[in-house]
Formats: sequence, structure tokens, C-alpha cells
Amino acid sequence: MSIVLWSIVVICIVIGILGVVLPALPGIPLAFAGFLIAAWMDSFQKVGALTVIVLAVLTVISVVLDFLVTALGAKRMGASWLAMAGAGVGTVVGLFFGIMGLVFGPFIGAVAGELLAKKKLMQAGRVGVGTWIGIIVGTAVKLAIMFAMTALFVAAYFY
Repeated sequence: MSIVLWSIVVICIVIGILGVVLPALPGIPLAFAGFLIAAWMDSFQKVGALTVIVLAVLTVISVVLDFLVTALGAKRMGASWLAMAGAGVGTVVGLFFGIMGLVFGPFIGAVAGELLAKKKLMQAGRVGVGTWIGIIVGTAVKLAIMFAMTALFVAAYFY
């Protein structure tokens, strides 16, 4: 049974790490699930309640910051709700076009949404750039949190 559980832990953490940069996956919450299962497997002897609570708080912070940073990047440039929706659609569609799709999909989606809102091309371009910067900053923050969570878990488990 422990091989199955450890396999689930590893899968959750690996997919979680990938999810930090792939927007369709709930990266940090998945990794947290893996950490929680691993802690539970030994009755929280190696990874105690305090560590799990800190990991849970970091998970919540990462989810909230991800939404806020992306939205603030777009809103700072005066994005309409159509631009925000377009960035979301562009992100999902971009998944099918590899790394270039992930990089340019949100930008193209935000610009298209802003143009649909009857804004001018320059405004749409600024909104696209603001959205893109928000996504990049959000991803950087999520990476930092993911590394901190992994280091905290490893330190608690092995030391």
C-alpha cells in the first residue's frame, strides 16, 4: 500500500511543479496534496502539524496572489472584462501550441478581448502587455512559493 501512496505523492508533487508554469493545472494545491499525503503516511511524525499548517497557508497565499497579480497587471492598464476573459481564453488555447502558446496566448487573448470592447489598438496593446507582465510576475511568485514549500517539506521530513 505504501508504494501506491508514495506513487500518488510523487505524481501530485511533479504535476504540481509543472502546474506552476502551466496555467491549466492547479500546481501548488496539487503539490500541497502530495505533501499532506506524505505527512499523513507516517502519522505526522516527521512532518508535523505546524509544518502542514505553514504549507497550507503558503498554498492559499499562492492562489490568492496568482489571481491578484494577474488581475492587477491587466487592470493597471485599464483592461475591460472582455480583455480579462480574452486572456483566460488565450491561456487555455495557448496550451495547445507549446511554450510559444503559453507565452503569447494570454497577450493575444487580452488584446483581442480589448479590441472586442471597442478600444483602440494602442490601448489593447497596453492591456495585453499589462496582462502578460501580470502573468509573468504571478508565475515567478508561484515558483518562489513552490521552492519554499518544497524546501520546508524536505527539511521537515529528512532533518
